[in-house]
Amino acid sequence: MTARIRIGLSGWSYPHWRSVFYPRGLARRRELEFASRTFDALEINGSFYSLQRPSSYVRWRDATPDDFVFAIKGSRYITHMKKLTGVDVALANFLASGVLGMGQKLGPLLWQLPPILPYDRGRMTDFFHRLPATTGQAATIATGCDDRLLQRFKEEPVTSVTHDVPLRHAVEVRHDSFATGDFAQLCREHRVALVVADTAGRFTWVDEVTSELVYVRLHGDQELYASGYTDQGIAWWADRVSGWAADPAVSEVHVYFDNDGQAHAPYDARRLAERLGVAKPLPAPLPH
Repeated sequence: MTARIRIGLSGWSYPHWRSVFYPRGLARRRELEFASRTFDALEINGSFYSLQRPSSYVRWRDATPDDFVFAIKGSRYITHMKKLTGVDVALANFLASGVLGMGQKLGPLLWQLPPILPYDRGRMTDFFHRLPATTGQAATIATGCDDRLLQRFKEEPVTSVTHDVPLRHAVEVRHDSFATGDFAQLCREHRVALVVADTAGRFTWVDEVTSELVYVRLHGDQELYASGYTDQGIAWWADRVSGWAADPAVSEVHVYFDNDGQAHAPYDARRLAERLGVAKPLPAPLPH
């Protein structure tokens, strides 16, 4: 394998994980610290539902090890409400909300599209053109933010970066019309990762390598967000990840478990990491 493999979780703050994944008595403020020392990547999901505080991104950044990254889920105001059109100010607000404060721990930006949104080449092309290819471009876009952050949080927006580095994007589609070679090619042209999402058969399945990043989200193979993966299922995904990692066109494979409903996510993520030989030493026992 030539690509870097990162196995992580979709979110980390779940009350029903306490005394199951998180050790009994662990303070809530230390849950991120524990999770980030068990896995080497996490998705931030709160950013999908609302703008987060710039100070929150700094706190998350500082609580995690050096060789750690956060994937950040794009605002649903952009994807679900605006449906990717007329999003210049919304995109600026999202980028200025503290995303750029992550520094070297800023991983891919995830854009999850609603299941009611069909494929439209013009709309997707226009949206991809608006996505910044580097953190420097993102900072320029962020300067177009309005005063919402200052009014809501009394915190200054983040509109500058110390280093201009590549910024990667991934798109998760949920309408069958996206399962076409045309959309996959469009993603390749813009170097956007087309998310491979296991949704228990509820939403469309796509499996195309469209960038140097392969991005996988495992929501459960039998029941969405709830079912755990069998040994056979973990083995199947380990083979797929190994295959992607051996592709010379791929530099990183990210896999995030989102079957959090019964606290299966950390358990399954650990099993997959162990099978692939990329598991980190546990900071404390991991019961299930």
